[in-house]
Amino acid sequence: MPYKKLWIALGVVMLVSFAVLGGVGYKGISNGPPTPSKVVTADGRLLFTGETIRNGQNVWQSTGGQEIGTIWGHGAYVAPDWSADYLHRQSVIVLDRWARAEGFSNYATMSAEQRAGLQGRLTEVTRHNSYDPATDTIVLDNDRAAAFYELDAYYADVYGKGRNEYAIPAGALTDVTKQHEMATFFWWTAWAASTNRPGQEVTYTQNWPHEELIGNRPTPGTVVWSVISFVLLLAAVGCMVWYFASQDHKPSEGTVPRRDPLLGMSPTPSQKATVKYFFVVAALWVVQVALGAIVATMLSKGEDFTAFRLRNGCRIRWRAHGTCKSEFFGSQRPGLQRAYTLSRR
Repeated sequence: MPYKKLWIALGVVMLVSFAVLGGVGYKGISNGPPTPSKVVTADGRLLFTGETIRNGQNVWQSTGGQEIGTIWGHGAYVAPDWSADYLHRQSVIVLDRWARAEGFSNYATMSAEQRAGLQGRLTEVTRHNSYDPATDTIVLDNDRAAAFYELDAYYADVYGKGRNEYAIPAGALTDVTKQHEMATFFWWTAWAASTNRPGQEVTYTQNWPHEELIGNRPTPGTVVWSVISFVLLLAAVGCMVWYFASQDHKPSEGTVPRRDPLLGMSPTPSQKATVKYFFVVAALWVVQVALGAIVATMLSKGEDFTAFRLRNGCRIRWRAHGTCKSEFFGSQRPGLQRAYTLSRR
């Protein structure tokens, strides 16, 4: 078989690729951030439980999830990355609380030296891992606990009243309990992104997202392996081009006809029958493009695709959410919620 060596090479590449993928996936699952059974304050008050966090993930996914925002960088950048958004807002709230305790109106009004001191304190507090495996509990300082209550109300307002700049329509989520659960999920993602792994100086997300207020910066390993992967990709493409160019390409034999043989061909009845099929495919393609434009418009504006006014001032709006994107908003189906529950660890 002339292509035996190529098939062997393809099999080796696929075997190695899936082995690496499986190994990295297993490592990622086994070393993922813990979902605690409960989160308490430094003085022993219960903030919320692990079940609340898992329910919050389901709530977030039921409102569109990664279609309108991201978690740890995964999703659509229409709305913010909620882990990064929560982490930055929490940092600013805590810094402002500390600044007011020292007699300033807020953190920004302090001198550069004073801000550096508070920023160093914030970095130490935020990156400290207070998870206790024995009790399966995370202990949160009172300042970040107070920030959680403030952000709980903020995200309830975002999803309750809506934000056009985030493509979140008004009334996307109005249930108070579910709003609270979703805020706990945002907190957990920010906690994992800002807390050092036990015995290490890097967070559970490899210092992602970038946040200068707590010293979240790309690690040297991240930069090096990013460059290596890019170089290896270019090298692999170059090897494929070299291999193709090095082969002995023989020109096809035979004479070239003076006239296109297809022009004089008489289609058979079965070929004529496929004309309808191609018309249907072309029509479906046009419909697909139109639906893509509709969904893109809804995602960018956070509202329905078309709306126009009649002469008497009445407003007509075409409700296209459920038709074009069934999983956009309001698809809070138990089956979907169960399918996306967080693992224990």
